Amino acid sequence: MCLGIPMQIKSINGYLAVCEAKGIEREVNLFMMQDDSLRAGDFVMVHVGYAIQKMTVEEARSAWEIYDEMLALEGSQ
Repeated sequence: MCLGIPMQIKSINGYLAVCEAKGIEREVNLFMMQDDSLRAGDFVMVHVGYAIQKMTVEEARSAWEIYDEMLALEGSQ
């Protein structure tokens, strides 16, 4: 199964961004979104280190709610 992680952009340097999700920061490649206008504070869906889609804060929050439910169910088995 493939899973994309919603992350918030903290800073951008060329095609690389420092992004954060749930207190964890990662370097993310923005090359696949080079035609989009991205800036610090925006949310993106990240898959295998690449930002693949811009998201709203509501979409990111909804995705994390679902992921948290999945993790809670996994832990109860």
